[in-house]
Amino acid sequence: MRVGFPATVDSTLLDLLPTGIELIPLNDGLDHEIEIDVWIPDPYPTRALRIWPHLKGVRLILSLMAGTDWITDKAGPDVTVCNARAAHNVSTAEWTISAILAMLKQFPLFLGLQRSADWRGRKEATVGYERITGDARHLHPPVMLEELTGKRVLLVGYGAIGTEIERMLAPFHVDLVRVARRPRIEPLVHSVKHFDQLLPDAEIIILILPLNDASRGLVGPRQLALMRQGALLVNAARGAIVQTEALLAALNEGRIRAALDVTHPEPLPHDHPLWRCPNLLITPHVAGSSPQFAPRAMKVAAEELKRYLNGEPLQNVVQYAGE
Repeated sequence: MRVGFPATVDSTLLDLLPTGIELIPLNDGLDHEIEIDVWIPDPYPTRALRIWPHLKGVRLILSLMAGTDWITDKAGPDVTVCNARAAHNVSTAEWTISAILAMLKQFPLFLGLQRSADWRGRKEATVGYERITGDARHLHPPVMLEELTGKRVLLVGYGAIGTEIERMLAPFHVDLVRVARRPRIEPLVHSVKHFDQLLPDAEIIILILPLNDASRGLVGPRQLALMRQGALLVNAARGAIVQTEALLAALNEGRIRAALDVTHPEPLPHDHPLWRCPNLLITPHVAGSSPQFAPRAMKVAAEELKRYLNGEPLQNVVQYAGE
């Protein structure tokens, strides 16, 4: 069995793969056709998609990423695609908690003041808190930072990463409401059909659901209008789940704030208005990145490949959502 993999992968990680296979390194500049049975794509979609037209005979794709929408769209229904479920739970959940705390504690503002070597602008923290939350009470000492503890959190997406986010939120004793495609009783998970009804009570909304026809554009003008004043929208999923123009309007009007690891379009053009939005923190789709990323992801792919070779059911098959 011929298994194609990115030539850039650390050779020590190849030791995780089962024996009895022929390993075919695939360079980013591949310009000729090559026959393989199994493909482990480059984690960077643009690089992987450049070589996809040259690959022939692929029956199984083992992604190193949790998100596979870009793969299934190209591969079609005749190729089995598996994601790297559980490989990025910790890193993505940690990014989510960090982004929430950074926004509530106004770290972006204080970092700017640090770089200016002048703390006099710290009063803007109080002004910003009053402006975004609508809390105009006279508070002494002046309020600069908010607490995560006790906040009402709407967790949209309750797969492997969602459950890890819940675990990390536990010490903060948040009031957590779970939402997923399918409702459940234990623990209580609401159907995404009730998303709009749940939005007005949420202080923090976390998006960690896969991109598909049902989730694309899920958060638009109506949903943003339903959010309470000052709600924090955190997107660690896919940029296209949020309608960008509607988000721009809500941010510029000072109705909500947001922390995004993903955007639509992506990468974000240098002249895009999102760069200049107030109440916004953006990172460049790095939530899953850590020194443990590659070993964990390759281990998931290796275990799936072993099952495939042994004729056992695959565990992380992604349902084809195309026509």
